[in-house]
Amino acid sequence: MDIPGAALVLEWSFMYVFRMPRPREFEPDTVLNQVMLRFWERGYQATTVEDLVKATGVKPGSLYSAFPGGKHALFLKALERYSRLVVPQKLGELEAPDASLAEIRGYFDGLVRDLLSPEGRQGCLLVNTAIEKAAVDDEAAAVVRGHLARLERCMTHALENAGRRGEVRAGLDGAGSAKLLVATCQGLMVVGKANPDAALLRAVVDNAFAALVV
Repeated sequence: MDIPGAALVLEWSFMYVFRMPRPREFEPDTVLNQVMLRFWERGYQATTVEDLVKATGVKPGSLYSAFPGGKHALFLKALERYSRLVVPQKLGELEAPDASLAEIRGYFDGLVRDLLSPEGRQGCLLVNTAIEKAAVDDEAAAVVRGHLARLERCMTHALENAGRRGEVRAGLDGAGSAKLLVATCQGLMVVGKANPDAALLRAVVDNAFAALVV
């Protein structure tokens, strides 16, 4: 039996279903985590599009549709995600308002522990980026500078607290010493990747701290 208007309803229903966008078949945050880990493990240049596809399980067309801008844009998003998720874990209590000399030492000791582990030897994604990309990639360099400025602010604040508590030598230039400590920890990570010798790494840290109290 023909029902008046049924054909029209079915036709419009079909058109509606046909025109609906297909639902995204992956979780963007999960994909970015995999992208971040692959760049962290291999670096920018050595990571191919095929590597990212394999790591995420997402086809290139879908990957770049969700994250326009290609491999470089994905890399910048990976740096942003690393800064937001991994860096706070590494800084730990150094970012606390009452951080002082013990928290600075805790940060350095954590770096040494990481560098003495197989996983930790892959280093910091931002330090690796500074070595590989900062001289030729302004956008990546800006992210690295932001990270270094964040670390320097933490160090300066902690040293100022330490000065008020008498934990460092009188008259210590907190801002200048913070810059030196930031440079020391970046160098420590580079040395640790090439020569993960416990005695060497701890000697670097001990000498940096000796300058704060003597």
